[in-house]
Amino acid sequence: MARHSALCTATLIAFLSVPCLANRKLLVFLIDGFRYDYINEHELQNLPGLSEIVQSGVKADYLTPEFPSLSFPNYYSLMTGHYCNVHQMIGNYMWDEKSNKSFLIGENEDSQLPMWWEASEPIWVTMMKNKRQVYMYYWPGCEVEIQSTRPTYCQQYYYYPSDKNFSTAVSDAIDVLWQGKADMAAVYYERNDVEGHHFGPWSEQRKEATKSLDETLRSMNMKIKELGLQNELNVILFSDHGMTDIFWTEKVIELDKYIKMSDVLNMMDRGPIVSLWPQEGKLNELYSNLKKVKEMNVYKKDEIPDKYHYKGGKFVAPLTLLAQEGWFISENIQKLPYWANGTDGKKGWQHGWHGYDNDLMVMKGFFLAYGPDFRSNYKAPPIRVVDVYNIMCHVAGINPLPNNGTWSRVKLMLNNGVNLSCTAKASVTVLTLMLGWVFF
Repeated sequence: MARHSALCTATLIAFLSVPCLANRKLLVFLIDGFRYDYINEHELQNLPGLSEIVQSGVKADYLTPEFPSLSFPNYYSLMTGHYCNVHQMIGNYMWDEKSNKSFLIGENEDSQLPMWWEASEPIWVTMMKNKRQVYMYYWPGCEVEIQSTRPTYCQQYYYYPSDKNFSTAVSDAIDVLWQGKADMAAVYYERNDVEGHHFGPWSEQRKEATKSLDETLRSMNMKIKELGLQNELNVILFSDHGMTDIFWTEKVIELDKYIKMSDVLNMMDRGPIVSLWPQEGKLNELYSNLKKVKEMNVYKKDEIPDKYHYKGGKFVAPLTLLAQEGWFISENIQKLPYWANGTDGKKGWQHGWHGYDNDLMVMKGFFLAYGPDFRSNYKAPPIRVVDVYNIMCHVAGINPLPNNGTWSRVKLMLNNGVNLSCTAKASVTVLTLMLGWVFF
């Protein structure tokens, strides 16, 4: 009897220690560069698709990106729940001095090397390891083999998919989820970020991109209902960062006015955050001269503030330059990242950028979710990018790997009915174990 009692007790403890997971179909959207206030109350009046999602589900006040507030670091924080100093994706442009390999915003061949990707395991790899099928559309990195694993399907990213490509991808994603071919589908949309860079965050061009996004989401809402998926599918939408105005006519920090560029072994990126590798013996000289620029902070690696969760990254440079909001760092005016605006060559000026201190409100992104496992018309407090991973794992029905997210920040988003069914399940199990102990 004692042995039987011990076995029942051990089984009960093991059961109760496992989180009650939802295990439904999941559709995820990464909307690049979509600032939190693009869907404030005023803007939502003209966005019926997004407005329906807000009324049907959960809207966080805002989503704080991880530092730096750039795309690839936050793509990976969203999908792993890790800070950048854990998953090691510390920038859009990275350099490994030992191997002389570079990561150039995911577009060069070396960007697919395991060295950039395998420090952390993204959710789609975990899903595949758990025999769950994942379809991904234009999602940066889905083409990379990570821990010997690829998603079931990957429509590879290119710069940049059209609105028609996006609409087709969303329709196809719903189809494969409905047909049972996929347990999770993920779709990436870039146009808001592109127009925000080219014309500014509140430009008519960016607003048109948001309206186009909204039209596709409105069609998605209708299709989900037509197929009867509304009680089987959870939908989560989020961005990687926000966007702010920049002014190249008056707010450019030209490095060659302060230092000899020949003293720099390598420089990665331009904009709010720049990484510098000094030539041998030049670190202190470069540091002293750059500290004279009052519009930016200059950090040696060990001086980077702990709050950024950044300096422990193995690809972090000896010197990191971080501009104040609106300022742009470049070698000089001639080497600014102009874009092809219909003129001969790349001569167009950029009017929006991101990558600044992630505490700035203009860097905040958005988070929306709806479906059977989420509360309806619920306004949630602010969350962080690393928190998103836990909620995705929960509704997809997989146990999250150890991560930097905080469950208490997202658990309030869940439908109370889900918690009740979880409690009922536990109660039935307890009763079954007790009866087994008594009668057997």
